[in-house]
Amino acid sequence: MNQGYRKYIPFQPIKKDDRRWPGKQLTRAPQWCSVDLRDGNQALINPMNLSEKVEMFRLLCEIGIKEIEVGFPSASETEYEILRALIEGGHIPEDVTVQVLVQAREHLIRRTFEAIEGAKNVIVHFYNSTSTLQRKVVFRTDMQGVVDIAVEGARLIKRLGDDFVARTGACLRYEYSPESYMGTEPENAVWICRRVMEELGACAENKIILNLPSTVENCLPSQFADLIEDFCDRLPNREHAIISLHPHNDRGTALATAELGLLAGADRLEGTLFGNGERTGNCDIVTVAMNMYTQAVDPQLDFSDIGRVRQFYERVTKLHVHERHPYAGDLVFTAFSGSHQDAINKGRTFMARQGGAHWEVPYLPLDPADVGRQYEPVIRINSQSGKGGAAFVMEQSFGYRLPKAMHPEFGAAVKRYCDRVGREISPDEVMAIFREEYADFQGVYTLTAHRLTEEESVDGEGAAGFAGKLRRGGAQEQEISGMGNGPIDAFFRALEGVGICGYRFVDYSEHAVSVGADAKAVCYIQLQSPAGKALFGVGMSHNINYASIRAVLCAINRDQD
Repeated sequence: MNQGYRKYIPFQPIKKDDRRWPGKQLTRAPQWCSVDLRDGNQALINPMNLSEKVEMFRLLCEIGIKEIEVGFPSASETEYEILRALIEGGHIPEDVTVQVLVQAREHLIRRTFEAIEGAKNVIVHFYNSTSTLQRKVVFRTDMQGVVDIAVEGARLIKRLGDDFVARTGACLRYEYSPESYMGTEPENAVWICRRVMEELGACAENKIILNLPSTVENCLPSQFADLIEDFCDRLPNREHAIISLHPHNDRGTALATAELGLLAGADRLEGTLFGNGERTGNCDIVTVAMNMYTQAVDPQLDFSDIGRVRQFYERVTKLHVHERHPYAGDLVFTAFSGSHQDAINKGRTFMARQGGAHWEVPYLPLDPADVGRQYEPVIRINSQSGKGGAAFVMEQSFGYRLPKAMHPEFGAAVKRYCDRVGREISPDEVMAIFREEYADFQGVYTLTAHRLTEEESVDGEGAAGFAGKLRRGGAQEQEISGMGNGPIDAFFRALEGVGICGYRFVDYSEHAVSVGADAKAVCYIQLQSPAGKALFGVGMSHNINYASIRAVLCAINRDQD
């Protein structure tokens, strides 16, 4: 067996017996910060161009994100360019704050303050690496050395910031990240953040953002939550800080890390649309927000047209949102399983009947209409689909309300077709099966002429008369006629006159259906054959009486097939 796993050092969780976060519940949205234009963009094979960055910024504003990290303006001209384009082009709404990232290095800090000139609301976000591994491998210094770097950077930022505010009247806020927080000893993380707070003069009226990033995710989400709760408990003057998270997805648990971190006391979340970012990506803002939405918490973000957001994202990033991506993927509201389809159908019927205020549909945690997906098929058909799935498609796509007793028979016909073609089939194919099995079925008997009359019987009750011509196979037409208490009864009697007898009427339903601009009536008839077999027939006509007669003949023809 491969013993390679032995070379890895397991994460050492803190000892915490008084954790409070497991009993809490998320009841309000965090402060959102998008890092799509910085962290997300730098991870793209082909980074966004200037116009695409401006489009992305506008989309983020439309969604409702109020803090947007636009780049690392001291790092390159292209990063500097987007910030200047947003400021000089007047693209930044009054209630939106732009955030800029900078290392705690003097020349980069000075260049950053040049870049933000003219902006009204700014967060200067500075950082330095603090983890045990970074100190040992990259910087070759002790903790005091990295604290000194952060403190010197904070002093310069405070001095330049005070001058910037006095000169421009802008609203300037500060954010500090001990990079690789998850790999930093808890006491050292508190120490360096406390010193930065002191240097920047953080207070209740001017809070600092302390961003605790999962730069490389290396522990369980529950262990991370312990770290966050412990940090909040240890930090002096906790009320002078906004605790922010920036989870990466190296272990595939960034979402859980974010949600549990918020439970543990964090106030703010940095992430990207659909989780774009370095390596396995960042925390997905869309999913966190919609998770809150389905728990009756207002996320304060607008994803009511999630398809448009996704299409834009795929266009400018050249990335693909997976078909199973929560809330936005093509297949996330789709049921192939027969039992799932049946439960969804019953849930929709239940809600229509009850008219309740709450969403109660099995297998659908979210009403697809809430994210603009009401016109997409919830139920799709393949060989795994059940009897109700095909009927659901017929109603949703074409307006045909097949009677429940007919579902097994039609579902079986659809399943036979799916087994034969070996793939998912489209609604149009389902309709083609319906026409072949019922509406356009050509059997032994053909009605070449028909006429209905209404008469009054001797006892004063209404009566109907049927007269027509019937051909069996290639034989000569026969004149048929009959009287009954209604059109269907009269037709049955006419058939009995030529030896077609023994069929028992079981059920009948009908409704109007529109095919293009041509509104017709569709009739479903259930008969019992002379041998006791259940038979269904379908008929369509502008005249409901003729539709009924065609449905009866369809059922009888299907018995002869």
